[in-house]
Formats: sequence, structure tokens, C-alpha cells
Amino acid sequence: MSVVVVGAGPAGVRAVERLVEAGIRPVWIEESPDGGGRVFQKPPPGFSRDAKALYGADAARAQAIHDTVARLRAQVDWRPGTLVWNLRPGPRLLNTQGPDGTTQEVPYERVILCTGAMDRALPIPGWTKPGVTGLGAAQIALKAQGLAIGRRVALCGTGPLLLLLAWQLTKAGAPPALVLESAGWGQTLRAAPGLAWNPVGALRGLAWRAALRRKGVRIHAGALPLRVEGADSAQALLWRDAKGAEHRTEVDGVAIGYGLKPETQLADLAGVPFAFDTLQRLWLPERDRAGRTAVPGVYLAGDGASIGGSVVAELAGTRAALAVIEDAGQPVDPLETDMIHRRLWLEARFRAALERAFPYPAAHAAAMPDETLLCRCEAITAGDLRATDAPEVNRGKAFTRIGMGRCQGRVCGPAGAEVLAAARGCAVQDVGRLRGQMPVKPVVMA
Repeated sequence: MSVVVVGAGPAGVRAVERLVEAGIRPVWIEESPDGGGRVFQKPPPGFSRDAKALYGADAARAQAIHDTVARLRAQVDWRPGTLVWNLRPGPRLLNTQGPDGTTQEVPYERVILCTGAMDRALPIPGWTKPGVTGLGAAQIALKAQGLAIGRRVALCGTGPLLLLLAWQLTKAGAPPALVLESAGWGQTLRAAPGLAWNPVGALRGLAWRAALRRKGVRIHAGALPLRVEGADSAQALLWRDAKGAEHRTEVDGVAIGYGLKPETQLADLAGVPFAFDTLQRLWLPERDRAGRTAVPGVYLAGDGASIGGSVVAELAGTRAALAVIEDAGQPVDPLETDMIHRRLWLEARFRAALERAFPYPAAHAAAMPDETLLCRCEAITAGDLRATDAPEVNRGKAFTRIGMGRCQGRVCGPAGAEVLAAARGCAVQDVGRLRGQMPVKPVVMA
């Protein structure tokens, strides 16, 4: 049986681990040079900061993931630095490009997609200036190279990553000059009882807030960025507080991220059905609780299917591998699967509470000024999209070229849907989603 696992983050690592235990030698494809995923991003060789400094309370989990990757490499067909840029469900083939630029067709009988997530952007005027990046990208710079993106950095967004990055920068000696949390205190407090489904996670967030307060870093709740100013780079941020007053703060770096969005392009190309998730305000691929999809041979796990965090990703990776093993006719322990299902159920309740506590600021996205560069790849503004008569986003794409650039709509798609839905006066799910196209990411042309 030929099995392929795409991704070597927490979900992919645990999926491969369980497959190997069952005597299966999968092809394991990872876009980065090494495993660990973004959450447990490995620094380059010779990096002096230890795991505790890099990963904090998750240091032991990060080390366990890295050790498992190192142990499994010799037991699988390990292909790091390799991009999967297309998936063809009919012939059951993946198209890949390796680190040397060569392309290959990789056949599979079963494939587990553990494709992870990316920053969810909310474009504002000036967001394409040098010095502006995503929260996740700023965290990667800190983990992989020990770099802050500036000396006076503004962090803008919502959710756990915003607090975590603020604390990580502070610990590294580069506290942010400004932290704007779009969720108001009222929203967070109303959702607080649901956070008790994961008391450890909830307490960790409170500890970050308390530590930041002790270090003099103030978090402005209910605040939103309006514009990045500067001639050639980010020099100031115009922002609005919870009372509606506008402020201008001098900065030399801005990181923006309103939660994460799954990397669902390969699932889309596989023909997996999608459904709209009202909490995340995103179209997500459908799967059962074991990770099976409606497309035979295609399984999903981790944040590439729905945002749940690294603990959920590890559980889901194990469960998807067990589904593959079970579908191949080998026995699995029902007690283990039941335990995983119970833990995933609890984590899902906690995740729902987080989404309510730190919602995506859809109204702010829908009301972005006409001059905002919505699609940076094709230089399409929010006004360009509003001016069309497009009834849904794929017609908007045909009229304006939004989503036709390097990112294939991965960055501009969700925000563009909010803009178009508001212009049409309908719910965001009624304007649909940008359909996936290959190549899902840019490939080298020889």
C-alpha cells in the first residue's frame, strides 16, 4: 500500500509515527528543510538559544517532535524541501518540486494532508510597505534567526498568537511598542466560561497578559489599525481605540494577524467538499472525526483542515493514521480511538470559546477604504472589487484578477469575500469562496 503524508508539523509527525508502527513505510513530504512545523520552527544549526527560550512551556513537546522526526527519517521515504503544488484525485498523483527544482509525479493509494495554516490577513492602507508583516512571520523570524522585525514594533490582531508573540518579543529583550487587540473586553468576558474546557490553556493566556503588564507592555482591547504611514517603509501607525478616538504612534515595524486560516488548496484540488464555518468565517473542507473525506483515499489532519492548535494537530494526525490503517484492513484499538475522540471533543469546545472570545473583525474588513490594496499580487483595491457587478467571488476574480497572483487568493480571498458581501448586502457565505487552482504556490520554471 502506497501512503503519502504531506507535512511534517505536529499532525504529520504523529501520523507518520503511527504508520511506521503499523509496518507502513510512507512517502513523507515537507516543504521546509526540516520537520516541526511553524509552531515548533527549528532554528538553523549553531543557534545558541535553547529550547526553553524558544518554545517556553512547550519546550518538552517541541523537543519530542524534533526527536521523533530525527528517529523516523531512516524508516520512511523522507523528502524535505519539497513542495506539493498539485493533487490529481483521478490518477491519484501528487505533483512535487524538490529543492533542486526538479519535478516529480508521486503516486498514492492513500494520502494524509497535514498542510498547516497561515496568517489571516486584514489589509489596511499601507500594509504592503517594507516593515509590515504577519504575526506568524514575525514569530518565525524570532524563532529561526533570533530577530525582531524592528526596534519599535506594533502588533495588531486577535487571539492567542498576538499575546504569545508579544510575550516572546518581551522575553527576548524587544518588547512591542504597541499591542492592538481587536476583541473588546466584553466579548472576551462573555466567552470566558467556555475557556474552562481547557483550564491550562486559559491560564497560560492569563499568565502572558499578567507578565506583559508587569513589563509595562499595555494591550489596547477593542482597538484596530487604520493605516501604516511612511514614505519608503513603515514609520507610523494610525489606529483607533475602543472609544473611537484615533491615535498616531511612531513605529518601524508592524505585524498583523487576525487568527490563522487553514491551507486547504490541496484538499480543494482533491475534490473534497467544503462547508462554511460560521465561527471561523471560513470555508473548511469536510471530514469525519477520524479525518476521512468524501474522496476515497484522501484524509485530513491538523490546522490544514480546521484551526485547533498543536495539541489537536497531534491527536488528529494519530487518528488519521489509524483510519488509514483501519481502512487497509489492519486492526486498531477501539479504546485508543475513543480516547482520541473524547480529547478532540473537549479541545473543540475550547476552540469554539476562543473563536467567540477573539472573533475575526469582519465589519472592519468589510468597511476597508476603497484605496486599500486588497490583492497585492495583482494590485487590486477594495474599491475595484466593490465596483464590479460580481454576484460571487469567482466572478469578481474574473472581472478584476483578484486572487490570480502568486498567492492564488490565499491572502486576499477571505478579506475580499467580506468586502464583496458587504457591497452586495448579503451574508459572506453567499458570495462563495475562491476555487483552488494549481500550482498552489509558485514553482520554478526551468
